[in-house]
Amino acid sequence: MERLQKVISQSGITSRRKAENLISSGRVKVNGEVVTSQGIKVSSNDKVEVDGVQIDREISVYYLLYKPTGVISSVKDEKGRKVVTDYFPHVSERIYPVGRLDYDTSGAILLTNDGTLANLLMHPKFEIDKTYVAKIDGIPSQNQLNKLAKGIRLEDGVTAKADVEMLSKDKAKKRAIIQITIHEGRNRQVRRMFEALGFNVLKLKRERYGFLDLKGLASGDSRELKPHEVKTLYQLVNKKR
Repeated sequence: MERLQKVISQSGITSRRKAENLISSGRVKVNGEVVTSQGIKVSSNDKVEVDGVQIDREISVYYLLYKPTGVISSVKDEKGRKVVTDYFPHVSERIYPVGRLDYDTSGAILLTNDGTLANLLMHPKFEIDKTYVAKIDGIPSQNQLNKLAKGIRLEDGVTAKADVEMLSKDKAKKRAIIQITIHEGRNRQVRRMFEALGFNVLKLKRERYGFLDLKGLASGDSRELKPHEVKTLYQLVNKKR
């Protein structure tokens, strides 16, 4: 069951706020009856009409994309750059990304038209783990890695605790590969965490979003989530409600 104004806005007719105005003015019918209450909820079996025209009901769809670098995490870009939705010409539903990955960061990103799940996953209180692998210029000490793990001060506050592991280091080139798992979603957070310690991130990839990884996907590939994966995502956020 979903709120009536949400169902109307998801149909593409108008925004949610304007949908509320349509309801209040008596221009919406549910199963042939005029409704003016904002709190009413409808199921997929209910017939919803606006100004006498039945609206189309989108089914919820969920995709995992291996976003390449040089792609914007948005549905459109004013500068004409490639966006994540360009990889879904076969999808008729109006999907959008859940959160963002920086232009120069690759990896796992979800796209859906399920606004309820998207909002829950993006809310910081639900602490969805996101695992990154960073190639950095320099080799951090164990003490510096511990600082990242405990939380490091940035201009917008101290970061939450993180899981940090050095995967490899090249003493000759003075470079290291670090895996870091965070649950916050600040702008360019991982890059800024390393920069706070004096290290420049040369390459950054999000390997995992929650329990979802990129196994079997090449850069630019995507796959539809299985029903049990969608259910598990809802279970993740519902546990912390």
